[in-house]
Amino acid sequence: MGVQQEQFHIEYIFNRVSKNSLWNCLSTSGGLAEWFADDVSDDGKLFTFCWDKHVVAAELIGISPFLYIRFHWVDEDPDTYFEFRLHKVELTGECMLEIIDFSEKEETEQAITLWDAQIKVLKRRLGL
Repeated sequence: MGVQQEQFHIEYIFNRVSKNSLWNCLSTSGGLAEWFADDVSDDGKLFTFCWDKHVVAAELIGISPFLYIRFHWVDEDPDTYFEFRLHKVELTGECMLEIIDFSEKEETEQAITLWDAQIKVLKRRLGL
């Protein structure tokens, strides 16, 4: 049996961004390749992510356009996934991106730091 993975949530505010542009960056191989990985390809259901020479496949397991998209790394625990979820902040009208992911307990802080770095790239890509 593998090491137990814990779910964690992180949230990022995207003010003054087109929901269409943000959704495109989260849900298409071309959009994901601009901030999440060096290269991304897909056949509609299976996405292949490349970082340097490291290649990992993720299955698209859930999607509701402009609300959420969920992927499962094919070589990870079947109960884990990573998800991008969009919310509208009622008070301000801003768009919030919630990321739901899993990591080993002692690696959660490192995983959040990695997401923070990736989101900085995404915000730059979107001109924020």
